[in-house]
Amino acid sequence: MTQLRKGLADAMTLATHAKQHILRFSNSSEFYQKYFGDAPTGEAIGYYEKLINGDRGNALFRCDNPDGNCKNEGWGGHWRGENATGETVICPLSYETRRPLEQLCAFGYTVAGSETNTYFGSDLIHRLFHMPAFGDDHVEHFAEDYAGALKLAMTNSSFTTHDSDILQYFALDTYAHDIAVPGVGCSGEASTSMEPAQTSTTNENAVESTAEAALAQSYPVQAPAITTPPANPPAPITAGTASTAAAVPSVSHVLKNM
Repeated sequence: MTQLRKGLADAMTLATHAKQHILRFSNSSEFYQKYFGDAPTGEAIGYYEKLINGDRGNALFRCDNPDGNCKNEGWGGHWRGENATGETVICPLSYETRRPLEQLCAFGYTVAGSETNTYFGSDLIHRLFHMPAFGDDHVEHFAEDYAGALKLAMTNSSFTTHDSDILQYFALDTYAHDIAVPGVGCSGEASTSMEPAQTSTTNENAVESTAEAALAQSYPVQAPAITTPPANPPAPITAGTASTAAAVPSVSHVLKNM
C-alpha cells in the first residue's frame, strides 16, 4: 500500500500544480493554449480541484482483482464500470512498472513520445476521472493520443477541458517545465505515427471508457468555464465495461484514508 499511497500523493501533486499554473497564467500560458486551445479556464481548474478536494467517501481502490481482469496481458488496472462505478482495480503490473514523479523527464521520457501511464501519479489521475465522484460521467476520452490532443485543441477546444488524456498531458508537461527541469521540461516532439511505449494504456482504454455521446454542454503551476460545444462533436472513444464477475468483498485501499 505504500506504493499506492505514494502514487496518490503524486497524483495530487500533479493536479495541484496544474491548477496553480492556470490560476497564475490563465489562458496566456503557452501550455494552456497548446492543450486547451481557446477554451475558458474554469472547467479545467474545476476538475483539478475535484481531484484535490473532492469528496472521496464513495471512491475505492482495490487490489483483489474482483472481476478477474488482472490476468489479461498488459493490464495495469481498470475501472469496474457497471459492476461498481465508484471502484477501480489496481493490478500487480502497476506496482511493477509505474514510476514515481521524482523520475519525471528521466530515462528518455518525453510527454509527446511516452505513455501517460508511465508515472503512477498521472495513471491514477486517469483512473480517478473514471469515477463519477471526480469525472461526473463527463470527463471522457475524446483524443486518442498526444497528436490527437493537440489537434483537438486546435479544432474543437470545447472538449479539451474535460478530456481525460489532455488533463493528464497538461499536468505532466507543466510540472516537467516548471518543477522537474525548470524552464526546459521534456515536452518532446509530436509524431505522426506514435507507437505506444507500453501495451497497458491501449488495452485498458479499449474497455475502460464507457463514454456516451458527447454532452450538449461543456464547461489551464490552473482550468475552463462552461461553453457550448459546436455541432457534430467528436464521439468519445467507447468500449465495453469490465466483466460481470461477482465482486469480492475485500478492499485494498480507500481514498479517504490516503
